[in-house]
Amino acid sequence: MNVYGIAPKVSIIICTYNRSDLLITTLQSLLTLDDLEQAEIIVVDNCSKDDTAACVKKFIAAHGAVLDIRYMMEPVQGLSAARNTGILASRTPLIAFLDDDAIPCQTWITTIVSTFESKPEVMAMGGKIAPIFESKRPEWLIKPFELPYTIVDLGSRIKEYPAHLHPCGANMAMRKLVFDISLFPLDLGRKGDSLLSGEESWLFGQIQKEGHSILYHPQMAVDHFVPTNRLTEDWIMKRYYSQGISNAVKSEGMKGKLLLLGKTAAKLVYILADMVLSRSKGRRLLNKCRLESIRGTLHMILGLKRHSAAG
Repeated sequence: MNVYGIAPKVSIIICTYNRSDLLITTLQSLLTLDDLEQAEIIVVDNCSKDDTAACVKKFIAAHGAVLDIRYMMEPVQGLSAARNTGILASRTPLIAFLDDDAIPCQTWITTIVSTFESKPEVMAMGGKIAPIFESKRPEWLIKPFELPYTIVDLGSRIKEYPAHLHPCGANMAMRKLVFDISLFPLDLGRKGDSLLSGEESWLFGQIQKEGHSILYHPQMAVDHFVPTNRLTEDWIMKRYYSQGISNAVKSEGMKGKLLLLGKTAAKLVYILADMVLSRSKGRRLLNKCRLESIRGTLHMILGLKRHSAAG
């Protein structure tokens, strides 16, 4: 039971690593949410080296009387490991993930709980993610780059996610029984400063294989911080290279690797053709990034030396 005497319905899991200032801003934003009494908050510190532990404990001391909040330390480096720790500690039937640099809208909890309660067929959901740029948005950051920067707007209508898209980790929720299928795979996802990913795609792929519904809800909205050091061509190229590595890690067995190589070859043909037609700076950079993704995939599949994927 939480401080209100009401059993919480949703666990808000916030995994964090070396970003205490942003984390505290996120935690403070939760104080303004509707139906806060329906949530428990679990902060999982992925072995931060800054003052995260002290800052969270100070926040709990100040607001623990009105929040059902816990702090946990996960010493195994990696976002997947941290998320799994939060899941296993959860005491509710619903799990919601929020990034440590994301600010949810006032009705965020209400939308999550009411949607799952009214739609038993829905197993997972996500929503809009709007950017908070620390500095001016670069001219080259065209529409295709928005997803790598976790910018999501699929419109104002509630609907199933279209093919090849799924909720993003900055703003996603699911029924806890999803994790009876599997927890997040430890060989995928961010580890420290690396840019590896793919753990969310893998999990949502398993959910879809089971035939479950994944819903996009525009009123499940958050604002998400984009720091200046990520608004560079170098960073986005590393992001694509790391995605290529992640794609290769997700391919299972020889058949999976051969299928990925076939898709990669087809992608290369498309990129080379598009490079001839590209005129804008953003489009030219996009094709360079796509080539970096292919390079990452080949380096992983063929066992070649990989470059640093940190960022």
